[in-house]
Amino acid sequence: MSSQAIECSVLHRLLASVATVALLSSLTSCTFQQSQSNNSAVASSNTGANSAEVKTLVLRVGFISSESKLPIGPEGWALQKGTLTPALKSLGVTEVKFIPFVGGPALNEALVSGQLDMGLYGDTPAIVGRAVGLPTKLINQTRVGQNAWLVTKKNGPRLVSQLKGTKVGVAKGTYPHRYLMGLLEKEGLTKDVKVVQIPSADAKPALERGDISAYPFAMGAGPTLVSQGFSAIDQAKDHQGLVGTGVSVVTENLLSRHPELPQKWNQIRRQALQEIKANPEEFYQFAAVASGNVPLAIAKESYPLDLYPTEPFTPEGLKLLNSTKQFLVDQKLLKSDFDIKDWQIPNP
Repeated sequence: MSSQAIECSVLHRLLASVATVALLSSLTSCTFQQSQSNNSAVASSNTGANSAEVKTLVLRVGFISSESKLPIGPEGWALQKGTLTPALKSLGVTEVKFIPFVGGPALNEALVSGQLDMGLYGDTPAIVGRAVGLPTKLINQTRVGQNAWLVTKKNGPRLVSQLKGTKVGVAKGTYPHRYLMGLLEKEGLTKDVKVVQIPSADAKPALERGDISAYPFAMGAGPTLVSQGFSAIDQAKDHQGLVGTGVSVVTENLLSRHPELPQKWNQIRRQALQEIKANPEEFYQFAAVASGNVPLAIAKESYPLDLYPTEPFTPEGLKLLNSTKQFLVDQKLLKSDFDIKDWQIPNP
């Protein structure tokens, strides 16, 4: 059965057995946490895409962002430079639509209901989606070594140990969530810290009100808050195995109709990376503007060039991906285990 044939009722049955797992809580609703403009954008494209008569394709690609209209990396760079869509013309692609989502769980919903063809997002929500039967295949790892900043309220805790007995917020189902849970386990605080669900957009006000003592922020937001006087008492990069990776997935439905897409996509990505590494300052200008016109220094700290691997998969990246999956299994946060190799597209 294609992903576009999966009804919301099927999604509910699929997730029913894991509805009590906090990590999946925001996957159980069939209501997207997006703006009306996002909903109309995804709903209006690719009508009748399963028909044999369709000769063109609007490629709908979801990504995670609260500010940017483009993913910050080679994919967004290629679209901005005008090279992405022409390079996909041989596949019948007439337009590439990048659609922002506030978090991985919402992007998973869009994938499972057939409103997206591809997703660029963190490893944790992608693994969670696959574990509950989301019909996707892994094209590549877009980023390897995504940092997260554990930010505290002003005049708040200065050591991780001082979080004992407090509430810490997190957007559950994201890669910073995996970092936070791993950090608390390393520090022996798993049972002594109350972890509460707070969307990233609401995290700063929650810190300022004192509702929570800390929050793990992703790239962009973390350095920005530090520049505003907040303290980062820990970073994922300081702990082996707790940095995140980003992944690209494609729906099995689209893959069945365009099996050549993964290889072409990775060729385009590799070419864009060559351009970025030859023009680093121009890339950081792009990243700064795409992040909501943040200072250049914050863009450089958030998106170092070595974050983006040239090859679709690397030994380091796969090690991190498997480590994250195993952590989720050990924490009983996955409905079922699976082999990453079975998820990967061979030689994409």
